[in-house]
Amino acid sequence: MTSWKLIFCCFHLVSVISAGFGLEVTMSQESLEVARGDDVTLTCDFKPKNPNNPLTIITWSGDGDGTAKKVIFGTSYRNNLVDIGPEYEGKASIVTDLAALKSMLTLKQVSMKESRKIRCYIQIPGDNEGQTSATTFLLVQVLPSKPICKLLGTAEYGQNISLTCVSEEGSPTPTYKWEAYDVKNVLRQFPPKTTEKDGVLSLFNVSIETSGFYVCQSSNKIGSEKCNFTLSVIPPSMNIASTLGIVGGCIAGVALLIVIIFCCCRKRKQKPEQYEEGNVLMECPDKPLAVVEEDYKGQGMKNIDEQSEKVNYVDVRNNYDDPKGIRDDLSNRDEDRKGIRDDLSNRDEDRKGIRDDLINRYDDQRGSRDELRVRYDDRKGSRDDLRDRNDDRRGSRDELRERYDERRGSRDELRERYDESRGSRDELRERYDERRGSRDELRERYDERRGSRDDLRDHYDDRRGSRDDLSNRYDDKRERHGYN
Repeated sequence: MTSWKLIFCCFHLVSVISAGFGLEVTMSQESLEVARGDDVTLTCDFKPKNPNNPLTIITWSGDGDGTAKKVIFGTSYRNNLVDIGPEYEGKASIVTDLAALKSMLTLKQVSMKESRKIRCYIQIPGDNEGQTSATTFLLVQVLPSKPICKLLGTAEYGQNISLTCVSEEGSPTPTYKWEAYDVKNVLRQFPPKTTEKDGVLSLFNVSIETSGFYVCQSSNKIGSEKCNFTLSVIPPSMNIASTLGIVGGCIAGVALLIVIIFCCCRKRKQKPEQYEEGNVLMECPDKPLAVVEEDYKGQGMKNIDEQSEKVNYVDVRNNYDDPKGIRDDLSNRDEDRKGIRDDLSNRDEDRKGIRDDLINRYDDQRGSRDELRVRYDDRKGSRDDLRDRNDDRRGSRDELRERYDERRGSRDELRERYDESRGSRDELRERYDERRGSRDELRERYDERRGSRDDLRDHYDDRRGSRDDLSNRYDDKRERHGYN
């Protein structure tokens, strides 16, 4: 009994000493893992100096870090009054039992936002010393999302490239693993010097053998997801051909644009001349020039005759008594008529010059049209040349592809021949084994025959011995009977 009393006293002393140090707050678990979308309950235990204190205030919160801010789940006051944070109304609930000195926080349908340290903070008036808060790490587990596979670099012979694999979400942080398959979907090893780290697969000095299917698996405790990538390594010449085709197309487009701008500028320069020529043509009547000249000449002669008749009538009356004056007037009238005729001839010559100018302008316009047609034909020919070049380049690509297919076919033929040669070697080995077995059989038969010969010899010796015995017996009998 003395020992039990001593133990009880020690325990009481320890409790008094611990109470003297102040408040003590603990969590039921240091860490907790839960899947996204599930419900979770956290328990906080506390030991104040004075157990019977109704002014206890308990606050549940989530600590912040570099990427997430601090959140307040809620606060519990006396008489079971609870104040839930505005972000967690209907999602969080707090139940406090002051008699049992514990508080419980329940979170419904947890998400990645709650994946952090959850803190329980106790406030008791007059009890501020000791450990006033405790934390537990809540890890919300999330299945990795389908990873995204990408190619970094140019997949050409002799180049160094990388294949990347990343999942946008996943908790805990997913791990990545690459696998390689050939064109026949058979698992194979990575090429030499290949490195793999954090979802990045680095391939060095790639070749046609590097082509195939690559599969990346992203996994954590919850599960895994995969993504596929088809790698096709091509020769550098095919890329150069496509680049030349693009450059040629750009040059042809620029040349066509320059030609269109030049034609538009030329048309704008020709518009004023055509307008002036249109005015000249509008002044010309619908009748032919010869008919116009005849009408003009007829009208002119008619006017001249009318004027001459008026002049004659006046002059005759005035100069009735002067015949010489009449002669002079007639001569003057003749000269006037000659001048009018000269004027008409000059006008005819002017009109002929205008006609020649119009004809020359028409010929010039026809010549400019012919030049435009020639230029159009030249441009059309240049387009045909570009098309021919494009067709030649396409043909060269087809030739490269055919050569590539032929090389692959030749490799397949060599493999088939190698397999056939291996099969023929196996057949020769089987024939050699059969012949060897036949030799062993012949040897066994020879040994059997040799043994039969020995048996015959033994039989012959036995019979010979029996004959000798008979001859000896016969001689003995003859001696007994006295025969010589």
